[in-house]
Amino acid sequence: MRSTGPLAVCAAAALALVLAGCSGSGDADLDYEDSPLTKYLSSAYGGDLSQEEQQKQFDEQQRQQEELMAECMAEEGFEYTPNPQSGGIVYSDDEVPWEPDEKEWVEKYGYGIVNNPYNDMAEEQPSEEYVDPNSEYLESLSESEQTAFYETAYGVPPEEDELAEDGSYEYRWEDAGCQGWAQHELQGEDPWQAEEFADLRTKMDELWTSMQKAPEFTELNAAWAACMDDGGEPGFATQSEAQQSISDEQTALYDAVYGDGTTDVDPEAADFEDPSTSPEMKALGEREIELAIVDLGCRTETSYTKKALEIQFALEEKFIAENKTDLEAFKAAAEQNS
Repeated sequence: MRSTGPLAVCAAAALALVLAGCSGSGDADLDYEDSPLTKYLSSAYGGDLSQEEQQKQFDEQQRQQEELMAECMAEEGFEYTPNPQSGGIVYSDDEVPWEPDEKEWVEKYGYGIVNNPYNDMAEEQPSEEYVDPNSEYLESLSESEQTAFYETAYGVPPEEDELAEDGSYEYRWEDAGCQGWAQHELQGEDPWQAEEFADLRTKMDELWTSMQKAPEFTELNAAWAACMDDGGEPGFATQSEAQQSISDEQTALYDAVYGDGTTDVDPEAADFEDPSTSPEMKALGEREIELAIVDLGCRTETSYTKKALEIQFALEEKFIAENKTDLEAFKAAAEQNS
């Protein structure tokens, strides 16, 4: 049997973008896309391609991966019809602008958490019914055969003691079934996970986690917090805490119904109430907009977005200068691998 293994998340590709944060443009001359680290690393993962080129590249990789997966499943005695469909809807920035520093946008969506603009688009655009080409074959299998099918296709789910406190676990393509094998065959080893770059990974993690603790950010957040206090929204030490408070309350509302995910919930049950449409969620959506409006006013008053990007980019430039050799080695490895 081949070494197999769920589809890995491309952590390294996201890494080049995550340091840019979620800041909008607002009054800033800078934009998150100007991030030195983003520009430095994104080309290694095709980040310099246009949106159309990236979509074509993704579609072709998905097609090839599904064909390899079908070969793997056949060798293990199962039928598998390649299924390149994602079953989701993809929106462009032109269709759904993300403008958290624009007053009109914030008055409608707040932070875009409860009042997510993509929800409106989904309601406006009729979605095509997703059809799994393997459903008929799966229905012909016994329950035990279906379990074997899924474990062969995607790997055996990790045991509870293998999970971290947040529910995550260390991904290994060898444990991820035919899907993991197919992706590995197509993409090879992810150089970001190589032992050679372990020290660089640690340093970059430290950069991100320590960035908000930099003296420059501490001063900026203090000015923003004072403004929030004057605006009737005390209790937030950093700007990110305001947005996170809404996300935490939304999670709590879902957890109240679904728990920690270990208990089955029947949406068809008579007493089931969808938390997304509950009065509590509606109230939280109103609270989100109320808080975000005050937050936006304080970000504008303190030139928060512009100053935050300036601080972030300066720290990134310093990081690049101090780790130039390792970054160049990683970039070369990623470009060669692609």
